[in-house]
Amino acid sequence: MTKAEMGRFSISRDEDTSSNSSNSDDLSQDYQPSKLAMQSSYADVDSENQNFLLEHGFGKKKYETEYQPGTTSFGMSVFNLSNAIVGSGILGLSYAMANTGIALFMILLTFVAIVSLYSIHLLLKTANEGGSLLYEQLGMKAFGLPGKLAASGSVTMQNIGAMSSYLYIVKYELPLVIKTLLGIEGDTGEWYLNGDYLVLMVSIILILPLSLLKNLGYLGYTSGFSLLCMVFFLIVVIYKKFQIPCPGGLEHDIMNMTLNSTLTHLASATTHTSQEHVASNLTSDDMCKPKYFVLNSQTVYAVPILTFSFVCHPAVLPIYEELKGRSRKTMMNVSNVSFFAMFIMYMLAALFGYLTFYGNVEPELLHTYSNVIGSDVILLIVRLAVLLAVTLTVPVVIFPIRSSINQLLCANKEFSWLRHIIITVVVLGFTITLVIFVPTIRDIFGFIGASAAAMLIFILPSAFYIKLVKKESMKSVQKIGATLFLICGLFVMCTCMALIILDWTHTTATDGH
Repeated sequence: MTKAEMGRFSISRDEDTSSNSSNSDDLSQDYQPSKLAMQSSYADVDSENQNFLLEHGFGKKKYETEYQPGTTSFGMSVFNLSNAIVGSGILGLSYAMANTGIALFMILLTFVAIVSLYSIHLLLKTANEGGSLLYEQLGMKAFGLPGKLAASGSVTMQNIGAMSSYLYIVKYELPLVIKTLLGIEGDTGEWYLNGDYLVLMVSIILILPLSLLKNLGYLGYTSGFSLLCMVFFLIVVIYKKFQIPCPGGLEHDIMNMTLNSTLTHLASATTHTSQEHVASNLTSDDMCKPKYFVLNSQTVYAVPILTFSFVCHPAVLPIYEELKGRSRKTMMNVSNVSFFAMFIMYMLAALFGYLTFYGNVEPELLHTYSNVIGSDVILLIVRLAVLLAVTLTVPVVIFPIRSSINQLLCANKEFSWLRHIIITVVVLGFTITLVIFVPTIRDIFGFIGASAAAMLIFILPSAFYIKLVKKESMKSVQKIGATLFLICGLFVMCTCMALIILDWTHTTATDGH
């Protein structure tokens, strides 16, 4: 083996990694270091992807064929990982709390944060032992082509879910911004206030041209901008809690709509007498009392929404590669700080959003404010900032999806503009179709959180660890823990998916009836 080949991959020795690891030979395998691409799930090494490299300075730099030590500081790595964690999922957390209660939500939030950190621990250790810093390569080494397809499919589904949630925000919020700017009250039925038309127009006029660019490096600035938007959003949520009186200034028809929706969900399981009892208990006083434990048909969406909100695992390995003084202990410290900061942010956003609207909070929190207080300058600024951020982020998310498809189908072919355009149009068109026909953003959060997010947090890291870390026996505490984690992940995914599908079936049957 030549020195040049050995230089293609190098990871600094962890404090607890044995020098006689049975997988030490794997470190010599060919590996092309990938630079961190913010808001993308991972980087590829095809000709198209080489210029999409966003570092801590958000500059552009080509892939190196030789190993280069990390240059990103601890603080900037925390910022980068926080960017990868935070996203549109924060808008659905108040809805999750409204359907679980404060105490149960806190338990679930803590549980998902801890298991996410544990899965990062497994992923980092597997990367060191398996000799790869790419999710797809780890899947290939562990289980061959099926493992590569599972990793690629999960990351692609997660990215499509993220794109869908961003476009849902455009669908929900842009009509409200136009109404506010034009001073329109109520629903006039104008075409330019139809969210479906606006999503299509924004996608064709803005998102598609940006997505077709071969080099999207400058869009890395949107990562930091998105995080700042979410911090601003959190500040506004806290401020509005003390400005909006309970029961949130809801109009009478909004309250009736919520009551009727609640009774409809209970119709198949309760008698007429019990419905009257529920109706009589839904007084203003009850609506303004926080609930600590809630179980209903929507509770099943809580765990998927939380897992969707905490998924960042495909970005962990590129961030790890760029970390200065790279070691697993340092990267775990980066993860701990980032997750703690996002835990506090998520907790505050969910709590103050819930305490503002209680049981009337919608799956997308910003939309709830418009139904309650209508036009508001501060909310208008928040909406404009969020809309700009998500619109510019969609092309960044499309890029790894396109690169993954290229790697799977056309790995050894030269770059082709025709293939580039076709893949981009198909991916964007599929996502737009989802946004137009799927009823609410809750369904996207629920389905992607229960499937792709569960794969990325629970199943794949534990499965890769069990398969690739050879120096530990299956009877070791570490392997037993990973096995239990894998079983837990399978249980969470199957249970949540089954309950979500059951809720969809029940809702469809109720609407049809």
